[in-house]
Amino acid sequence: AVLHRVGEEQQEAWAHDFIVQGFAALERVLQDTAGRCCVGDEVTMADMCLVPQVFNATRRFKVDMTPFPTIARINKALLELKAFKVSEPPCQPDPPAEQRA
Repeated sequence: AVLHRVGEEQQEAWAHDFIVQGFAALERVLQDTAGRCCVGDEVTMADMCLVPQVFNATRRFKVDMTPFPTIARINKALLELKAFKVSEPPCQPDPPAEQRA
């Protein structure tokens, strides 16, 4: 994996920085496409990809979502939908210990 190339002591910082860069780019795109979801008001593949990325970013890499209000708003709206609620890692029968509710 890519994280093995940066050295163990730098992995979290490296991942955090690239997540923030990616979210900054996505936030700009969502300014033109977002409704209740990433592209308008209907759930698309973009939304299915967004939710786990935000989960990982906030829980594992402690990314502050304040600079990304559109991403945070969409993620919150999606997590109100049953399909997303039941698919969160803590709801699964075998999540890693750090992802348990």
